[in-house]
Amino acid sequence: MVAVPKREKKKVVGEAYRILKTPHATEKAADLAEKNQYVFKVWPRVNKTEIGKAIEDIYGVDVLSVRIIKVPRKQRRLGKVQGWRKGYKKAIVKIKEGQKIEIMPK
Repeated sequence: MVAVPKREKKKVVGEAYRILKTPHATEKAADLAEKNQYVFKVWPRVNKTEIGKAIEDIYGVDVLSVRIIKVPRKQRRLGKVQGWRKGYKKAIVKIKEGQKIEIMPK
């Protein structure tokens, strides 16, 4: 009797979910999705390699490149009250041709 090795199911580590905040849903992001590029809001202290590994772990796709944009905070005013709109960091992730990430179910 020959023992057949079982395939080990890849488990998504909780750390991957701590890197990504939310998908960034805008008109420009929808246009980029047609070109296999997806936009996500990420935590400020993560780098490109961590973002790429998190996308591969969560969505099971092959990441080709990651670009990062830091959107600065903006000053806003409501009457005499002055405040700030928060800044954030977003990542544009390019995946392999033919693969797809289902961000919003149709």
